[in-house]
Amino acid sequence: MVAPLRVGIAGLGTVGAAVVRTIEEQARTLSARSGRGIRVVAVTARSKAKKRTLDLDGIDWVNSPLALANDPRIDCFVELMGGSGEPALSAIEAALKNGKSVVTANKALIAKHGLRLAKAAEKHGGALNFEAAVGAAIPVIKTLREGLAGTGVNRVYGILNGTCNYILTRMEQEGLSFAECLKDAQRLGYAEANPSFDVDGHDTAQKLAILASLAFGTKVAQSAVYVEGISSIAPEDLRAADELGYRVKLLGVAVRTPKGIEQRVHPTMVPKSSSIAQVMGVTNAVTIDGEGIPPITLVGPGAGGAATASAVVADIADVARGIRANPFGRPVDRLRDTKKAPMERHEGGYYIRLMARDLPGTVAKIATRLAKEKISLESVVQRHAEGVDATDAAKKASPVPVILITYATSEDAIHRALEAVQRDKVISGRPQVIRIEKN
Repeated sequence: MVAPLRVGIAGLGTVGAAVVRTIEEQARTLSARSGRGIRVVAVTARSKAKKRTLDLDGIDWVNSPLALANDPRIDCFVELMGGSGEPALSAIEAALKNGKSVVTANKALIAKHGLRLAKAAEKHGGALNFEAAVGAAIPVIKTLREGLAGTGVNRVYGILNGTCNYILTRMEQEGLSFAECLKDAQRLGYAEANPSFDVDGHDTAQKLAILASLAFGTKVAQSAVYVEGISSIAPEDLRAADELGYRVKLLGVAVRTPKGIEQRVHPTMVPKSSSIAQVMGVTNAVTIDGEGIPPITLVGPGAGGAATASAVVADIADVARGIRANPFGRPVDRLRDTKKAPMERHEGGYYIRLMARDLPGTVAKIATRLAKEKISLESVVQRHAEGVDATDAAKKASPVPVILITYATSEDAIHRALEAVQRDKVISGRPQVIRIEKN
């Protein structure tokens, strides 16, 4: 009989505890599917004294992650501590240098040091699996790396942060402000006390950098991702989107263009008819546009102990089966360099909301500035101030919303046109601009 795979787990938080329970509860199924047993033989965490609702009888406690990584009793080192640096980095490197396989859910570490770790895995023969780093239970890593190995990918995009999707969903459905929804997300545990990593788009950017590498054979480079968060989105934008047949989502988008691979994270208007527009609440989704096939959309829980543990255990099962895939789909020396694509060169449709003076000729002036930049308009919506007679509004020149939807144009053309509109002093405040992503 084949000896069981001996697993060591560093980190016993929500995910680590769920992994221990899952391996114990699914022991027979895992053994049948993997062709060998899987046993947790050792663990480590910050505090041994901390009370846990977890039975660790028969499992050894090791004093540090590095000691666990070097422990000859384990075959597979599972890192669930988090963080883009120490102690996770040194522990994973030590495990790989010892010829062990590694499973991690650490997106920050993979986004920052993934290539370095992949090289170590290649050199020493162990696996480096990180399915849980992006989309938790959604098997997007395996889909890109293995399921679509023979398919050229043109675009991969998705909702990669449940906190932002929850906030935008509540704003849309209940007409609440960003600040109100964020406070509620924090109360429910969907958002951290300091939510900037999520709402400013950086969490999504780390995940997108990993997906872009797998999709396009480029080196992981979070610095190549343009990032914009959701804090500027107002309820009126969501109402306007609804009327125009769109929904606003924070998307991570990586797309092949004639100028190279464009990677960007920002609020995006998507058609209500699209699969991605139907994804509400804390759910995540990823759509892959491949050559010769219709778009594939994967939807599921993108966070949480059980969902993340599901992906971690699946990666452990692959190790037990003896599967050793290149972490990024090809050898590291075959991955191409990538650099940040200037957003000024981005081309697409745009939603623009302006607070314009409610005077005759204002919209005509705005349209003229856009026309000078060869920007064509798909629709124009002008609203008069509610409860104010049109004649009085004209006298007061009170600002009213003007909403424009453009056909495909370049980002720099939009910027030049809006700068000219601001110089004309026919609007107040900053224009709101949201990119549109078509199916």
